[in-house]
Amino acid sequence: MTGAATTAQTIQIEQFFNNTDLAPANIAQTFTNSLKDYYQRNSSLRVVQKGGELQVEGVISEYRINPIAPQAGNPQANNSAALTRLTIAVKINYVDGIEPKNSFKDRSFSFYKDFDNNENFTSIQEDLEKKIFEQILIDIFNATIGNW
Repeated sequence: MTGAATTAQTIQIEQFFNNTDLAPANIAQTFTNSLKDYYQRNSSLRVVQKGGELQVEGVISEYRINPIAPQAGNPQANNSAALTRLTIAVKINYVDGIEPKNSFKDRSFSFYKDFDNNENFTSIQEDLEKKIFEQILIDIFNATIGNW
């Protein structure tokens, strides 16, 4: 049994593009590969280069780092935060060639993870991105073929 509610047998996933200033250069490739892997693991769909009955394309539209939790008890740190939030958003176009009413355009999917300011961002960045992607992949899957 798969988590897919579609009679389609193929899906075409185009290379995503990075439309952000802060994201790592390889983030679009990483996300595209993760999305392909997710569909292959969680459905019986075959990922194809061209002519997929289902088609997904999109962009990494946001990669934002913001302070979120003020530090308490330190008067010198009145402008600093104890926690910082990494937010990633992707914008998706989905074409369902079997059930066109299920298609959508420019739908955003985002998620975030918070981390302690005492942590070195570059040493945890890849892990944060992976955790954020995991949730975004679930949301995209559910919005396209998960029938949620």
